[in-house]
Amino acid sequence: MTGTTDKAKGIGNEVVGNAKQNIGKAVGSDRMQVEGAVQQVKGKMQEAVGDAKNAAKDAAKEMDDAAQHNL
Repeated sequence: MTGTTDKAKGIGNEVVGNAKQNIGKAVGSDRMQVEGAVQQVKGKMQEAVGDAKNAAKDAAKEMDDAAQHNL
């Protein structure tokens, strides 16, 4: 998966998790609130993985560009 794909999936999980939490609160379901919170954390983690992948890709490109420039 690319960094952008991870970030997009992460955002989706955060949105769904937030909705689950709000629905859980509205209907009085502790379980749904917890599931929503867990899904939000999963989304945040996916976004962090996406950011890390993008940072690694950018760093590799900078190193390659610098190596090409020094040739």
